[in-house]
Amino acid sequence: MPTADTIAAVATAYGRAGIGVVRVSGPETRKVAVALSGRVPSERQATLSEFRDAEGVVIDHGIAIFFPAPRSYTGEDVLEIQAHGGVALLRMLLRRCVELGARVAEPGEFTKRAFLNDKMDLAQAESVADLIDASSVDAVRSAQRSLAGEFSRRICAVRQQLIEVRALFEAVLDFPEEEVELIDRYGVVKKLDSLRDDISALSQSATQGNLLREGVQVVLTGAPNVGKSSLMNRLAEEEVAIVTEVPGTTRDVLRRELVVSGLPLHVIDTAGLRDSDDPVERIGVERSLRQIGQADIVLEVREAAKPTAAAIDALPLELGEGANKIIVINKIDIIDAVPRTTAESECETVWLSAKTGAGLDYLRQALLRASGREVTDEVPFMARERHIACLRRVLGRVHRARDEIDRLELCAEELRLGQRDLDEITGEFSADDLLGEIFSRFCIGK
Repeated sequence: MPTADTIAAVATAYGRAGIGVVRVSGPETRKVAVALSGRVPSERQATLSEFRDAEGVVIDHGIAIFFPAPRSYTGEDVLEIQAHGGVALLRMLLRRCVELGARVAEPGEFTKRAFLNDKMDLAQAESVADLIDASSVDAVRSAQRSLAGEFSRRICAVRQQLIEVRALFEAVLDFPEEEVELIDRYGVVKKLDSLRDDISALSQSATQGNLLREGVQVVLTGAPNVGKSSLMNRLAEEEVAIVTEVPGTTRDVLRRELVVSGLPLHVIDTAGLRDSDDPVERIGVERSLRQIGQADIVLEVREAAKPTAAAIDALPLELGEGANKIIVINKIDIIDAVPRTTAESECETVWLSAKTGAGLDYLRQALLRASGREVTDEVPFMARERHIACLRRVLGRVHRARDEIDRLELCAEELRLGQRDLDEITGEFSADDLLGEIFSRFCIGK
């Protein structure tokens, strides 16, 4: 899908660096290259160049690389200008590209053009942003797997199964007097069952990939002085929270990004929960309760010498939908207890000492279990909430088709809609507003 205009952007992060890159893509790229450096560089070869302004004054010496269409990232002519990484210098180069007929690219527009020019499907395009934003080694590997097309291939395989079943339904509808016999002969029910199982497995794998992408929000809560901040510091392996013997030291929420077995955790330390006449502390408690309502996992910290929740029972401790709670019995070093995990009602309970670190591995494993993260040798492919939502819709449609096997027109329609849902994932069927929402979240220059 050729575009009429040429775009340019600084493709490297803002700030001082040894090297900075300006990227140009579109039909005027060759013209920009000639005016900027005096020639079109040899294809796919790093060419030492002088980059000049409109008066012929040298802006910088650097490297120019030209990628002719269609063998480029966007599928268009692309020029990459590698210069020294000064902020003002890169702005001068970008301004010169604009003077020569380019416009400043919108966020994600290079990758959007790659998608529109069939260089990658929509799931692969999204994995580009996921790769840039990855916060752990596992997340990087997961995004790389999706970028290589593994997720798309799995989607296409399921889509092909669905099309085959749809074709069988259409064949049966052509011979209504033999419906029962043909359904049995073609094994339609078994094929629907197999399709349902494959979609369910794909959805589960996508859920694991989404965990690596989004991470899990973990909120530390409990009465004042039970050791929440000490536990935060122990998990972070550095002093991120102030720890004193004075109850109510933590007045506001503290946040820290951690990684446990490849899973990103957004850990939030909150103010101790108690009734207070101090207006500042009361605001801190209100904020803590809001964080608890938004958490994926709540760590309710108690003291080993007083392992009850009496101090916070009077407060409206409401967990969000689908959230899990882990009870942490802290300060076991005081009573000389052994670190362990036990079951209390429906909550897992971890006995540990934030001061010594004893039992911390038990907590890490409990966090993985509560998050639903499955630690295996296989790296899941990266997926997003919209992918999971699409797969769940498809699974629901296959279930309905299976349950209404005697109503062939309804079954055929459910499968048709299911195919459309799958096509939303790879972008074979997509609305313009969906594309706008996806690519607007990319960084500029990518």
